[in-house]
Amino acid sequence: MLDFRDQPVAELARRIRSRELSAREVTAHALERIEALNPELNAFVAVDADRAVRDAATIDERLARGDDPGPLAGIPMGVKDLEAVDGLTTTYGSALRAGDPPAAADCVHVARYRAAGAIILGKTNTPEYGHKGATDNPLFGATRNPWSAAHSPGGSSGGSAAAIAAGMVPLATGSDGGGSIRIPGALNGLSVLKTEAARIPISGTAMPGSGLLSTNGPMGWRTADTAYALDVAIGPDGGDPLSLPHPGVSWFDSLTADGAESGAPARVVWSPTFGFADVDSELLALCQAAVGRLAAAGTEVIDVDDIWPDDPVGAWYTLWCVARYKAQGHLVGTPDFERISDTLQPQILHGMEVLGVDHARAHDAIYALNASLDAVFTANQAPVILSPVCAGQTPLLGQSGTINGTADVGWVKFTYGINLTRNPAGSVPVGLTTAGLPVGLQVIGRHHDEVTVLRTMAAVEALVPTGKPGEH
Repeated sequence: MLDFRDQPVAELARRIRSRELSAREVTAHALERIEALNPELNAFVAVDADRAVRDAATIDERLARGDDPGPLAGIPMGVKDLEAVDGLTTTYGSALRAGDPPAAADCVHVARYRAAGAIILGKTNTPEYGHKGATDNPLFGATRNPWSAAHSPGGSSGGSAAAIAAGMVPLATGSDGGGSIRIPGALNGLSVLKTEAARIPISGTAMPGSGLLSTNGPMGWRTADTAYALDVAIGPDGGDPLSLPHPGVSWFDSLTADGAESGAPARVVWSPTFGFADVDSELLALCQAAVGRLAAAGTEVIDVDDIWPDDPVGAWYTLWCVARYKAQGHLVGTPDFERISDTLQPQILHGMEVLGVDHARAHDAIYALNASLDAVFTANQAPVILSPVCAGQTPLLGQSGTINGTADVGWVKFTYGINLTRNPAGSVPVGLTTAGLPVGLQVIGRHHDEVTVLRTMAAVEALVPTGKPGEH
């Protein structure tokens, strides 16, 4: 029986291209999994089954003619409901946008997957405008974690992460403005990467909703899956003036080439608190154990726990809230403002009060934080820094995560600073808590060095097998 979590995406695509499997039967399997599991998990909020079946048939017809539909031929995908998909409404998880007309075209990110042969099945759930680290909204309700339906899958790409962890699809898109790929990746046992900012274009006529903070990208079950999809997605676009040049190499090939399987670099930095964070003792122990396995395998581990003396949340929150006010501030004082999530309203109102000089100083923090981070890389001659992804345990639905049993609104302390510095950073699973929920280790790389991050993730992945939901 086909299980997307048991077969690498590259191998599944090879089997479809060789016509060992048809795109139609793989798509049918994905739709069946969604039909069976989504009523409980609420990972997908819109499914275009008719178009998916037609697109799969087209892939099969092209293969029968001897055409090559692309590296993702016949691979089913979900798309986070912050990105445009041709024929579907982009609701942003907001009741105010539910009546918007369907998109007339795919965004650049989604168009690249479709051009590579992927079958776009529909939209995955997100908190309203992706504003928090849990996935629920007034329009569609809460998404549940496949490892425990009483818990959140994290956010804001929680619908995508839950769909992959449950085996509904092998790939889905996410976006990360403060940890929104890494947090749900960690909470669902995925190996995911937030690339260097601007690796994947976000085209348009205005700055993206979270300003300079956000990065789009694919999410997969294992490191190789994520790397394989990234090869399709990265590269510049004329519609994004900040988009980076293509690195000129295949990240998947770099990950899987002869000799690359040894993975981790010779030396890494381990920073269990980054100098400012309280961390749940069980999460910390699992991350430390994984770092210990790297050391036992021959990697030199250097302890550096004074990278940032202060929590960078202030600068991040200033930039985030100003962007939220720019997008939704016109609703303040209107009846529609009361229809916005009660956790998003304060962010909009705070953005309204920020002075221009304070906004500029928050941009200064990007440079100051980056200088401190770069100094650690340089002084220790280490290409990656390891830390926990989350400081707190996976939250129950509607609650905050807990640090040593106490609810803490700052249970995600380790991710948003890396959105400020713009470095590539991934999450790789390093085991399960006593409650049976996954824990992620964050792998932070030097600027433009995603390959080393991916190799380190793959090395950890091989040393610390985690399994699938329902196996424990």
